[in-house]
Amino acid sequence: MTVRISTLSNGMRVVSEAMPLVKTVSVGIWVDAGARDETPEINGVAHMLEHMAFKGTERRSALAIAEEIEAVGGHLNAFTSREQTAYYARVMAGDTALALDMLADILQHSVFDADELEREREVIIQEIGQSEDTPDDIIFDHLQETAFPGQPLGRSILGTVERVTAMQRGDLQGFLDRFYHGPSLVLVAAGAVEHDMLVAEAERLFARLRQTPRVRQQDARYGGGGEKRAVRELEQAHVAIALPGLAFDDPEYYAMQVYATVLGGGMSSRLFQEVREKRGLAYSVYAYPSSYRDGGLLTIYAGTGADKLAELTPVLAEELGKLCGRVDDTELQRARAQLKVGLVMSLESSGARIEQLGRQMLLFGRPLDIDEVLAAVDRVDGAAVRKVAERVMRTAPPTVAALGPVERLEPYTRFAARFG
Repeated sequence: MTVRISTLSNGMRVVSEAMPLVKTVSVGIWVDAGARDETPEINGVAHMLEHMAFKGTERRSALAIAEEIEAVGGHLNAFTSREQTAYYARVMAGDTALALDMLADILQHSVFDADELEREREVIIQEIGQSEDTPDDIIFDHLQETAFPGQPLGRSILGTVERVTAMQRGDLQGFLDRFYHGPSLVLVAAGAVEHDMLVAEAERLFARLRQTPRVRQQDARYGGGGEKRAVRELEQAHVAIALPGLAFDDPEYYAMQVYATVLGGGMSSRLFQEVREKRGLAYSVYAYPSSYRDGGLLTIYAGTGADKLAELTPVLAEELGKLCGRVDDTELQRARAQLKVGLVMSLESSGARIEQLGRQMLLFGRPLDIDEVLAAVDRVDGAAVRKVAERVMRTAPPTVAALGPVERLEPYTRFAARFG
C-alpha cells in the first residue's frame, strides 16, 4: 500500500492510500474542529452543522443528496467528536468524482434552510433524549463534565435541549466560517484511488476555501477529581471512574495503551478476571484510554447490582494499585499482541484507513507508518507499564460518575483516599 500527500494552493492537504485488489474507494474530509471549539452559548453547534450539511445545498435538495449517492450504490455519512468532524463516502472506484463533488458541495454550499433546520432540531432533541434514556451512554457525559468542569471538553457533543432549541442559522454559518478553512481540512481517500486525479479535482472543487490559520481553544485542564452521583430507578447501577490520561503525542502514549489493555481490555484482563470471573461483582467491566491533543483520561466502567456496590469500588482501586507493582510477562505479551493485531486488521478496511489517516494528519501532520507503530508497541516493557500506572494513580484524585440505585456506593472521599 502506498500513501501519497499533496498540499493545495489554499492549504488543504490531500492524502491517499492505494490498496491493491480493492475495487471501491472510501473518501472523506476531516475537519480540525469539534465540540471543544464551541462556546457555551452554542454548545452542540458542531454536531448540528454535521447534520445540516446533508439537508440541502444551492443545487441539491436533501432528497437529491440521498438519491444521488444511493443511485450508484454509495454510502454518505458523518460524525462529530470532541476535536474533529468528519464527512465521508464509500463508492465504486468509478464514482470517486461524484463522491468528491458531493462532499465539496455539502461543505461549501449548504443553505441551512429554515424548515430543514426546524425538523433537524427536533431530531437532535430526540437524540439527546435517547442518550439520556441510555444509562451506559449518558454516564460518560456525566464523567466528562466532572473531569473537565466549566470547559469545552466537559460539555456534551450533542449539546443541551435548551441550546439546540435556541440554535439559529447564523450560529451554523458562523462556526463554519470560523473553522472550515483550507489548512484545517484534510481530504483523505483509500482503496482504488488515483492520487493525481484526487488532487486535480480537489483543487477545482475547493478553490473557494480561505487559507486562514487554525486558532486553538484553551488547553484541557483536568479538574482535580470530584463526583456526580444521580440516583435513578434502574435495574443496574452504573459506575464510571476517570483518572488523568495522556495526550496523543505523549512519549508514554503506547505504554498507556498497553497498560489499559492489561487492566481492562478484554476477557483476560485483570478487571474482567477479578471483578467478574472471580468475584461476580459486575456483568460488564472494562477500561480504556481517551487521548486529546493536550491531555486525556483513563476510564473504567462497571455495570452492577446495587447490592454489589459496596464491594466493587475498593476492588477497582485495588486492581489499579496492583499494576504499580508487578506486570507479568505473559499478560504484557498478550496485551501487546491484542493491540498489534487490532492495528493490522484495521488496515484491511478502506473506511477504517481513512479514519486513521485523517486523524493522524490533523494530530501529527503526517500519517504514521504501521511498522513504526508496531515497533513502539513492542518497545513497551513492564517498567514502562508500571511507570504509567504510577502516573495514573498519583497525578490527581479520581473523578467518579454514578447512575442508578447507587445509594450503597462508598462516599467519594473514602474512595479517593485509596489513590493517595
